[in-house]
Amino acid sequence: MPSLALRVEHRPPPSMPSRAPLITIARHSQQNRLLRALPDGVWDRLSAHLELIELPVGTCLLHENCEVVSSVYFPTNAIVSLLCVMENGASAQTAMVGVEGMVGISPFMGFATSPCRAVVQSTGYAFKLPARVLMHEFERTPAVTRLLLRYTQSLITQMAQTAGCNRHHTLEQQLCRWLLSTLDRLPGNSLVMTQELISHLIGVRREGVTEAACKLQRLGMISYRRGHITVLDRAALESHVCECYAVVRRETERLLPPSLSLSRAN
Repeated sequence: MPSLALRVEHRPPPSMPSRAPLITIARHSQQNRLLRALPDGVWDRLSAHLELIELPVGTCLLHENCEVVSSVYFPTNAIVSLLCVMENGASAQTAMVGVEGMVGISPFMGFATSPCRAVVQSTGYAFKLPARVLMHEFERTPAVTRLLLRYTQSLITQMAQTAGCNRHHTLEQQLCRWLLSTLDRLPGNSLVMTQELISHLIGVRREGVTEAACKLQRLGMISYRRGHITVLDRAALESHVCECYAVVRRETERLLPPSLSLSRAN
């Protein structure tokens, strides 16, 4: 299994300019669905501690089992991959987090460190929040406790289903699932992603991804050119994907408020 071909720099992600227009901050705060689902009083208390930051591709937000999780992140239009990393450097994606969730569940699950690595897969923005602030609300506000635990259950479902999918389904089906899951967290039907990066996220050889992508392109489902992937026939892609995609979608919709649905990013 190949190792992750992202250049990961161990540095804090850059912040938005301190004079970022308030309208920009307000617009982004409405994009993350966990933040949007918070009770008004909780949002009023948290908003003073939120920092809007830019997340370039390859930025490492969390390192596995070596650093205390001091901050959590709520993506607005970025996508973050949660990776299982082996001792030899090989890695594979166990879940992805976008507008529907957050990165850094370890503190309120009772752990100081994270069991996985979190790396930005698709560039964008996120709100950064001190973990201690979120923990205070988790412990004092039952509505926040329920919301975060239900989100955690949906994330565990995604991880478990991804493991089963990687073991029992074809690479072509895995690619369909990955494409649909990514597009659910982005506006439009296009994404910028090289086959090499996809192969490292899925944990397979690049040649396999190339073959699967070419087949989907011949069937008229996608168009791929120079790292730009466009889904031409989403309905066909959904009919071609394995059941894992629908299982995760249903569980997310069952556990979380309707505003957190993964139907589309917008």
